[in-house]
Amino acid sequence: MLKDDYLNLHVIRKMRDIVNRWFKVDIFLVDEEGRIMGTTADKPFDTTNPLFKILGQSEACNFMVTRSFSETAKKVKKQGSNEVKLYEAYAGLRRFVAPVYADGNFQGYVTAEGLRTEPFSDAEKKAIIAEMPDRNLNQAQLEEAFTKIPILSDNNMSIIRDLTKFVVEEILAFHKEISVKDKQISQLNEEIGTRYKFDAIIGRSKPMVQVYRLLDKVIDSDSTVLIYGENGTGKELIAKAIHYNSRRKDKMFVCQNCSAFNDNLLDSELFGHMRGSFTGAVNDKKGLFEMADKGTFFLDEIGDMTPALQVKLLRVLQEGTFIGVGDTKVKNVDVRIVAATNRDLKEMVEKGQFREDLYYRVNVITIKLPALRDRKEDIPLLVDHFLFKYCQNMPVRKRLSKKCMEKFFEYDFPGNIRELENEIERLVVLSDESPVIEDDMLSPRIIERIASNKTSHPAALTTSTPAAVASLLDPTQPVSNLPDAIESLERQVIEEGLKKLRWNKSKLARQLGISRRNLIRKIEKYDLDKRRRM
Repeated sequence: MLKDDYLNLHVIRKMRDIVNRWFKVDIFLVDEEGRIMGTTADKPFDTTNPLFKILGQSEACNFMVTRSFSETAKKVKKQGSNEVKLYEAYAGLRRFVAPVYADGNFQGYVTAEGLRTEPFSDAEKKAIIAEMPDRNLNQAQLEEAFTKIPILSDNNMSIIRDLTKFVVEEILAFHKEISVKDKQISQLNEEIGTRYKFDAIIGRSKPMVQVYRLLDKVIDSDSTVLIYGENGTGKELIAKAIHYNSRRKDKMFVCQNCSAFNDNLLDSELFGHMRGSFTGAVNDKKGLFEMADKGTFFLDEIGDMTPALQVKLLRVLQEGTFIGVGDTKVKNVDVRIVAATNRDLKEMVEKGQFREDLYYRVNVITIKLPALRDRKEDIPLLVDHFLFKYCQNMPVRKRLSKKCMEKFFEYDFPGNIRELENEIERLVVLSDESPVIEDDMLSPRIIERIASNKTSHPAALTTSTPAAVASLLDPTQPVSNLPDAIESLERQVIEEGLKKLRWNKSKLARQLGISRRNLIRKIEKYDLDKRRRM
């Protein structure tokens, strides 16, 4: 379908102006139903044609003219040709019609309107006037209008025909360009939607399910969200999921790390500056808040923001206004704030390091992202995801050996998901063409930290229950030496853990900080297998 937007194309506007000035002929865009583009009930079509102007003063005659456009549309659609042809119009005038077919469908036509190749004879004038639906038209004005209709030569008609066809070509070129852009936008939106929809966030553990449930509740709100989480837990990914699933998804998502700049530079980045406001400010600069208008602004590490900037941020949150560096004009924005931090803001408030009023402003809705050590059941999913990501351009798909995966479960990942991803990328690169990645290829820091944890925190002792300790210290128990005492305690810890977790060995192994294989060996050693005890 033809759109009013086509009338605003520079080439088409110029072409319509040239044809009108040179030949006193109007060019209109008409849709498939015969409606003239750019007109409404309150805004009739603009014309220089003298007959158009007179007939337009009469409702009946005006209906006759507009009906001729719809009748032409029916004829053109029925013929199914894209050839430029002459059609009878109204009151002895003719029109060049250039059909517009896009994507195989009839969209409408371009018409060069009010054509006449020879003067009106007296008899012809009388016949036309006699057929007018309104007998009250001013006869003298009609006679004068007939004499003012431009008479076009064959050469002029040929030029007008070519120019009408040219307008169609411009419309089709623009339509093709828009179609390509729409397709690209659609693909980008689909990619963004897939990338940042909730089920693209890797994790099925109970802590992550709780995060998803909270996200479902906050996405359609404009309330400020504060994301707590250690470094590497995916705070920015959550912020993007909020934005791209909200009604603001078609507007800007702007991200700024508050610890990346000093106070003055961050002020300029956030709120913009005027030319000459400081050394190096050679041009006016629009701030990120202004760029994020109607969208979402993600402020990462908000706990690192200085008190001076906290005041300006508070004003934006309260009033939606700010003043740029060196400016005197107050600017208004409609921005949703999603903030993130790995620091305890409440503790910072108590120490006077963070404004209390700002704390309550940003802490409207809180999302706490779990550390990877608290959601270890998600490690296999994350490992598969990152292996797929970094093996896409490799001839072989890689996997971790069981022993290597066990090491991942024993490691506490202080760098969280970011550290896990970096480690997987490293292992993929260093494993060459081997399809299986063994545990001896792990980073030295991982192996050393696992060994250190085992030495400092023996699993059986650190997870012992009060009942087990009481049993060990009971002098009536037949324990002769320390190894026997440790074995007795270990057996009781494992047995109680199995009962409590309903014999879920994988979960118990993670709680005890040992591999599942090691736990199974101990279960067999102490004859604790559930099936044997039934």
